[in-house]
Amino acid sequence: MSLPSHHPPLAERVEELLAADGPLPIVTAGHPVLRRPAEPYEGQLGPALLERFVAALRVTMHAAPGVGLAAPQVGVPLRIAVAEDPATVPEEVAAARSRAPLPFRVLVNPSYEAGGPGLAAFYEGCLSVPGYQAVVARHARVRLRGQDERGRALDEEVSGWPARIVQHETDHLNGTLYLDRAEPRSLSTNEAAAVLWAEPSPATAAKVLGFELP
Repeated sequence: MSLPSHHPPLAERVEELLAADGPLPIVTAGHPVLRRPAEPYEGQLGPALLERFVAALRVTMHAAPGVGLAAPQVGVPLRIAVAEDPATVPEEVAAARSRAPLPFRVLVNPSYEAGGPGLAAFYEGCLSVPGYQAVVARHARVRLRGQDERGRALDEEVSGWPARIVQHETDHLNGTLYLDRAEPRSLSTNEAAAVLWAEPSPATAAKVLGFELP
């Protein structure tokens, strides 16, 4: 016999979230939803509700502001994420980080695997861990699989900063935070990172703070 659930169905929970105007509340580190693998999306919301939910995720991502947002970050344990990066950074930063504009896209049931042996290490942050940044070494190129919001299959190679975003958001759907992959000695407040480690590469931070880069 199964025990009664104290949680409303996911569609009902999403409807409750969308009932309020404005951006959705973002849950932060320590919330259990961020540490549990999200459920595969199998039509739990229906096409119309999914469209509204995706639109709300995009509004919330822009308002934060951020370049990606996963459903668990708003308390919804479904394998759905959105990403968009205008890459409005100085040219030298864009070049060093291979940061090219990423048009808005929806990732449904995404997964990734390394597209080669290369790693890239840079500071990154997270809307669910506000106020901090740390250096994370990630695959420089990944093979992304999954679907889009209309159920169309995705199977493509993504590189540079967009690949970092894909990995970060997909990790959220697996219950992994960027801190789990970060170099602990690199951890900095946003203020310290802006003043001390704003260079395109974290090479100086590695030397001064005492950690190695790949």
